[in-house]
Amino acid sequence: MSQQQNRLIEYKIDNHVAVLTINNPPANTWTRDSLIELKQLVLELNVRPDVYALVLTGQGEKFFSAGADLNLFASGDKSIAIDMAQVFGEAFETLSAFRGVSIAAINGYAMGGGLEAALACDIRIAEQQARLALPEAKVGLLPCAGGTQNLTALVGEGWAKRIILCGEQLDANQALTIGLVEEVVEQGQALSSAIALAEKVANQSPTSVTACKELIQNCRSNSIVHGLVNERELFIRLFDSYDQKEGVNAFLEKRAPHWKNS
Repeated sequence: MSQQQNRLIEYKIDNHVAVLTINNPPANTWTRDSLIELKQLVLELNVRPDVYALVLTGQGEKFFSAGADLNLFASGDKSIAIDMAQVFGEAFETLSAFRGVSIAAINGYAMGGGLEAALACDIRIAEQQARLALPEAKVGLLPCAGGTQNLTALVGEGWAKRIILCGEQLDANQALTIGLVEEVVEQGQALSSAIALAEKVANQSPTSVTACKELIQNCRSNSIVHGLVNERELFIRLFDSYDQKEGVNAFLEKRAPHWKNS
């Protein structure tokens, strides 16, 4: 197991899973430095063949993340807005494009840029006391790190408008009902549940997971016709990998596969 502490994004890697913890108490707000750190860390994990999944959570018991520190925007300086929008977008788009499976363990409030980070993940597990919202319009702003697009893709236009335009805050069970999160667990159980799910990814071929994720996310920006063509192309491309041969032969030989993430 490798572990890095005393960072804005603490992380440890164990059993093919990287656990990333937003570490900016008391509310785990995002800063320019923490967003850059997140982007760089995901890029580093992308090239580690031993990492199949990542879990993102917040330090402490109350906040997953409260989003951006609004003190950054109090002056109305447009140059700061330009810079932060770019940094936010790059960080969360990099997280969304992580080649493995990403899971948000929402252990408390996920507000604004905090919820946008969770939306950039593949799967969301929320504790029962969690609260989720995109309240940017309340302060004259808007979600600029994928919030309007990713939320709509998950819950549909109607609920996206209720949450963003009407400022509606959801509890965990409401979020589950509309498909904003995939699971609700007891308080204190989000991280362990997310890690348990992430560890299941090791049963899958990492190269197959990467290809399948690309195809699923194709639906956000391309037509189904494009996706169907790409599906066949990626299927054939898997035959260039070690994992394809290993997976089929391990099944036929009734043994566990040994992936190389080639």
